[in-house]
Amino acid sequence: MEYLPDSNARYKDVDYWNERYRTEESFEWFGDFTKFEHLIKKHVGVEDNILILGCGNSALSCDMHQAGYTSITNIDYSSVCVETMAEKHRNHSELSWLCMDARRLAFPDAVFDVVLEKGTLDAMLVEETDPWSVSNDATQLLHQVLQEVSRVLRPGGRFISVTFAQPHFRKRLYSRAEYDWSIKHYHYGNSFHYFLYVLTKGEELSLEDAEMERRLRAEAETPPFEVIFQEVDSEDFLNNIGL
Repeated sequence: MEYLPDSNARYKDVDYWNERYRTEESFEWFGDFTKFEHLIKKHVGVEDNILILGCGNSALSCDMHQAGYTSITNIDYSSVCVETMAEKHRNHSELSWLCMDARRLAFPDAVFDVVLEKGTLDAMLVEETDPWSVSNDATQLLHQVLQEVSRVLRPGGRFISVTFAQPHFRKRLYSRAEYDWSIKHYHYGNSFHYFLYVLTKGEELSLEDAEMERRLRAEAETPPFEVIFQEVDSEDFLNNIGL
């Protein structure tokens, strides 16, 4: 509870994270690697070139390295985080750490086999109050990130998203043909389920997901229902009616 912000909006504030990372050793959103390792092993090869978005001070990168994964690039927009993690893992040459905004990835097209995020997109949605109707600002923010993820993935590459968001909420944001990927999802956990999405570049959306995209686009393009109220009559017409 020591690092709990006074407002959820602060989770989107880099100054909050810089301050937190100066003293916090490590924190794991949605459980550590062992909780979903069985799912990662199904979809990520040990020699894959991996990018982790919003790495934070999680042990995920190091745990994956210890499990045999040989090439992991970690990015975070907190310079304090990147400097601390790079120093902490300076003896692991297979791990690299870069300060970077996920909306503007400084990598060429099609260079990663896997892009992985755990809780990063959730942090971008902390101010949303209705999961059925995400605001335009938040939708555009995620769209920028997802466009970049799709761009840096190789054909056949996988975007892996670990979140607490259930499919009927999160797939609304992931189901866009322009991202050029299919969507599968899994869950893990016992008393409380978390979700792991695997989006494979170069595969088409399922018929169900494509229909979801079509329906959501149609809803977005439908003008809101306009209610017209009758103007107040300036005359006292009741007194002018001859009865």
